[in-house]
Amino acid sequence: MSKRTDAIRGLFTAAPQTSPLSADNTAPAPLARVSSGAVRSLKESFSEVEKENQELRDKLTSGATIVEIDPGLIDPSPVSDRFRDDDTASYELLKQSISQSGQEVPVLVRKHPTMPGRYQSAYGHRRVRVARELGIAVKAILKPLSDEALVVAQGLENAPREDLSFIERAMFAMRIEDAGHKRAVVQDALAVDRAEASKLIAVARSIPPDIIDAIGKAPKVGRGRWQSFADLLADASVIDSVRAAIGDDKFAGRESDDRFLTVFSAANKPAATRQFAQSSAVLASDGQRIAQVRQGDRELKLTIDKKVPALFADFLITQLPNLFETFCKSDRSEETTGA
Repeated sequence: MSKRTDAIRGLFTAAPQTSPLSADNTAPAPLARVSSGAVRSLKESFSEVEKENQELRDKLTSGATIVEIDPGLIDPSPVSDRFRDDDTASYELLKQSISQSGQEVPVLVRKHPTMPGRYQSAYGHRRVRVARELGIAVKAILKPLSDEALVVAQGLENAPREDLSFIERAMFAMRIEDAGHKRAVVQDALAVDRAEASKLIAVARSIPPDIIDAIGKAPKVGRGRWQSFADLLADASVIDSVRAAIGDDKFAGRESDDRFLTVFSAANKPAATRQFAQSSAVLASDGQRIAQVRQGDRELKLTIDKKVPALFADFLITQLPNLFETFCKSDRSEETTGA
């Protein structure tokens, strides 16, 4: 076994046990009877990394104490591994399942390192949330875990799951490193080599956080397009164009994958077609948005919000000459002329 595996093994010490953990929604299904040749073929198909990860997951469950905890006493891991879940359907299915059949798969927690009487979860955040909403206790495996062991356990639980998108993995990798952990911990938590860990972190650092938050998890978008998008954002004018696209009224109502395609299209537009590099909203004193201003090298475009009464546009047009005269008499006018 590799030195990396031996090093991680030291994080979890106890005798083996036979009840492995699974993902949030389902417990592992029983294995069907197959021929010995098929078994050999299946064993040979497992990569070394997959074998190592399974052994580590088995170690996590060994010698653990299963307890029931008030979900109000459980805080999430200090390193977030996924975005706010847009898939309310799957969450509601999980909630319905736990409500009808109980919580079959325990979460993994440790005692909070700085707040006596509280706990931190390594994984199972959705199960904790469901229990909190249902007003029931959470079944939890209580283990003494260091900060490093916590994030490794968190990553190992997510490794076999298909719903963790590329950008969520990239952000998780960056957050692990930002929390002060070495690059090797990123590799162990995500079951990747050093080169892949570097690529994940590079993409996460190349895209402004507000743009990633606006796009969301984009589950169908893989590394190739995220990498291309990150490369395009090296141009500051592209970032301005992307933010202008995000500011569109219809943007937030789209699915996450469609939001990515929208900003990717905006980033790919030739420089000559990106007329409005800067975009900002005009707000009333009560916070209501009145208009959107888009400013380019040659012109400025003012768009009145559709919720504003139509007569306001007529009023504004009639007032423009007076506003311009007032501006010309102001100190701001002298600044533009260099007087």
